[in-house]
Amino acid sequence: MRGPTVLIPAHNEAAYLPACLTALLASEPLPEAGEILVIANGCTDETAKIARAHGAEAEARGWRLRVLELAEGNKLAAWNAGEAEAAGAVLIYLDADVRVSPPLVAQLTEALAGEAPRYASGRPNITVAGNWVTRHYTRFWRTTPFLTTGVPGFGVFAMNRAGRARWGGWPDIISDDTFARLHFTPEERIGVPAAYDWPMIEGFRRLVQVRRRQDLGVAEIERLYPQLMANDDPPRARPFWRRALSDPLGCAVFLAVRGTIRSPLLRAEARWVRGR
Repeated sequence: MRGPTVLIPAHNEAAYLPACLTALLASEPLPEAGEILVIANGCTDETAKIARAHGAEAEARGWRLRVLELAEGNKLAAWNAGEAEAAGAVLIYLDADVRVSPPLVAQLTEALAGEAPRYASGRPNITVAGNWVTRHYTRFWRTTPFLTTGVPGFGVFAMNRAGRARWGGWPDIISDDTFARLHFTPEERIGVPAAYDWPMIEGFRRLVQVRRRQDLGVAEIERLYPQLMANDDPPRARPFWRRALSDPLGCAVFLAVRGTIRSPLLRAEARWVRGR
């Protein structure tokens, strides 16, 4: 298959999957037919049923939609199972709470059409429901080097087959998006202009717990795969003090969250913490 395969791991995503699939099926037409694989892993809700209900619409829009059901709730195992079934020349990894804009899939597919190993993602539009802490934290977070430099790739990222061949199965790690991104040099990572909506974690407690988990995920990669860190983006952001002066309230909230992350407060025992 020359078109893309979109892989969507879904663990009890009945509340979010409909919007994700509706946005995906509104994508601009592709030169070659694509497929969607929803990997329902460890679900106790109607995630798989909801995904199958979109099958007729998918077919009418030129997509083949399949649902894989796994007994265990494990995102990395879902990636491995989905890849074993995927037929596309381009693999697009999409979280079930993300909504792509109509041009994104076509732009990713075109960007990854060559034979050289490449990685690509779109432009994240970070959505905030209205929580006061989250709103101010997010405003300042948007100025950090991670978001102003390179191709972050959280929520949705893609690779061609040559790029995916750089490692074997997905290891049992926390930060799958960081692991994938750092298998490519900055020059091999392509940022396309199309956007996608990515929901920010709401509330101080969950913000601390999820951000702490993300820090642990990066530290885990530094420990287990230190050679990958050479592929990180060099920081090219405005100096911290300038960003702080331009948004003192956002900076204060950001530092309060970061300080709590480094403290024993609000620690969760689970290795995986849900962000919503």
